[in-house]
Amino acid sequence: MVATLTVHLHLPACASLKQKRGRIKPLISRLHRECNVSVAEMDLQDKWDEAVIVCAMVGNDAAFLRSALGHVAKWVEANWSDGDVWDSKIKIV
Repeated sequence: MVATLTVHLHLPACASLKQKRGRIKPLISRLHRECNVSVAEMDLQDKWDEAVIVCAMVGNDAAFLRSALGHVAKWVEANWSDGDVWDSKIKIV
């Protein structure tokens, strides 16, 4: 099974794409390192004040994957200080 967590972020103080990526890259690195998930910016790459990142995990137990990605979503909300978390969704395939 593959599980994904999609997180829609708002970055209200960004004035350029370079500034946005400077704020998103540390978050992606920390998620990868601390939560052991694959992470990438997947949508809204051309918008200065919004980003969509997706975290992915592979496993054989849907309940474990949902729980682990729920923990990741809570971690993002607690540690994302550069803006707001507008939405997060977990999907299992």
